[in-house]
Amino acid sequence: MSFLTVGHRGVMGVEPENTLRSFRRAEQAGLDQIELDLHLSKDGALVVMHDAAVDRTTDGSGLIRDLTLAEIRTLDAGLGERVPVFGEVLDAVDRPIQAEIKDAAAARVLAGALREHGVTDRVSVLSFHDDALAEIHALLPDVRTVLVASDLGPEIVPRAQAVGARLVSLDLTRLSLDVVRRCQAAGIAVMAWTVNTAQDWALARALRLDGAATDLPAEPAA
Repeated sequence: MSFLTVGHRGVMGVEPENTLRSFRRAEQAGLDQIELDLHLSKDGALVVMHDAAVDRTTDGSGLIRDLTLAEIRTLDAGLGERVPVFGEVLDAVDRPIQAEIKDAAAARVLAGALREHGVTDRVSVLSFHDDALAEIHALLPDVRTVLVASDLGPEIVPRAQAVGARLVSLDLTRLSLDVVRRCQAAGIAVMAWTVNTAQDWALARALRLDGAATDLPAEPAA
């Protein structure tokens, strides 16, 4: 595969994260894919937000799971942007999407949404939660799963294989050439998060990674 560039929560370094504005900016910048995060609202909507609570990224407070979608819709997510739901992102941009399940309970709802929208070939599903990825893989074997991990011990390869992942997304600050080689030797591609500075990009290239998630619309000059 060619080197994959992924817009982390859109381009959160320059736009409000996980908003339609941020996702459109990532697409306009030419990034290959767009990454977003998913939680379930109190009434079961797939809400696009990184944190379990709305406090950090909006002018509201409380846990997403305790708020209805209507309540979440009243919040300002930055520059007047509203918190989107998953289907709105699918309509707003044409790029392939990496959808990260932050709440394991969202796996079944996401599987249904992927079927309903006919985007099983356009959306990859990411998670730190092995059980969520295993459920997606069981329900939709053709959907690409991506294991996200910070523990890079020898179990990383069997963990990825167990959930059908052919790509792992790993913490750049913890990566070594040995880890990358072990994964790639097993047919598992490796991307890293979060790659922002010229030094980060140089390290990503030196490690011979297959891709990188970035907060910025362009790779900084060395």
